[in-house]
Amino acid sequence: MKNGRIAGTGSYVPETIWKNEDLEKMVDTSDIWIRERTGIGARHIAGEETVAQMAVKAARRALENAGICSTELDLILVGTSSSESIFPNTACLVQDEIGAFRAACLDVSAACTGFLAVYELGQLYIRSGKAKNVLLIGADALSRLVDWHDRGTCILFGDGAGAIVLTAEEQETKACEKIHSDGEKGVSLTCEKGTYLQMDGRAVFQFALSRVPEVIREVLAEAEVPVEEIDAFILHQANSRIIDGVAKRLKAPKEKFPRNIEAYGNTCAASIPILLDEWNRSGRAQKGQRIVLSGFGAGLIWGAAYLEW
Repeated sequence: MKNGRIAGTGSYVPETIWKNEDLEKMVDTSDIWIRERTGIGARHIAGEETVAQMAVKAARRALENAGICSTELDLILVGTSSSESIFPNTACLVQDEIGAFRAACLDVSAACTGFLAVYELGQLYIRSGKAKNVLLIGADALSRLVDWHDRGTCILFGDGAGAIVLTAEEQETKACEKIHSDGEKGVSLTCEKGTYLQMDGRAVFQFALSRVPEVIREVLAEAEVPVEEIDAFILHQANSRIIDGVAKRLKAPKEKFPRNIEAYGNTCAASIPILLDEWNRSGRAQKGQRIVLSGFGAGLIWGAAYLEW
C-alpha cells in the first residue's frame, strides 16, 4: 500500500521577537505569570509579512530539504485561519511564487488543527493514486487577531509557517489519521470577521486534556501500536501544561514530548510542522521512528496521526 513519506521539512518565523518582558509594558502581566501558566517566554510577530509570504519561505525550505522541484508537485494544501485574502487562497499564492504550475491548490480552515487536517487529506490523495508529491503547509499570523489589551489571549500567540513534502512510497507499516469535531462547543474559542479572538481558556484546557489522549489512543489502536513503542509525540504547541497533562494521561515520559513553545508561543496551524522541522534538522529524526502528531483547537476540532519516519 502506498503512503506519503515525509521527504522534507521546512519552517519560517518572522525576525521580530516580543518577549514576555515586552508584554509587561502593554498589559497587566509578568514573565513569571506567563511562564508558570503557559510555558511561553517569547513569540515571533509578522509585522508587514503576509501569511502567504511566510508560507512560501517555509515551502521553499521543505522542497530544498526534500530534493524535489516545485514542478514535481501534484498538490499544495495549506492549513490557515488568518490569511489576509479571502481569495485567491493562500495555496494558490504559494503556487505562483514557487512555480508549482502542475499542482492543485486548496486551503483548509481548521484553526490549530489545520496542519493535521491537510496532513490527512494529503495522505488520502496519495493513497487514492491522485497525487505522488504533496506540499503541506501550516501558516498563521494570529497576532493580527488578538486584542493586545486582553492579557488572557495576547500572551499566547505568535506567527510563523511550517511545511513538509509528502512523497508516495510503498510501505508495509500501517499509517493512520483521525479528525473529530464538536461544533456545539465551538463557542469556547471564536473569532468573527472584524473582531478579536475570544477564548474560554478553562473550557479549551479541559477539552484538550480529555480529547487529545483519547484520539491518540484511537489511532494507535487502529495501527496496532502500543503507546510504549512511540518514539515521539509531536503535539500542537498551545500550552506546556496541556502537553504535560496529555503525557500523564497516556502514562508516557515527558521526554517523548518535544516542545518549542517557550520560543514561539502558539503558532496555530504552524506549530506542528515548525516542531517537525526542528526535530528533523537537529538530527533527532531517525528512519523507522514511530511518531504521533496531534492537534486541537477552535471548531472544536481535534485529531491525531500515526506515522513512521
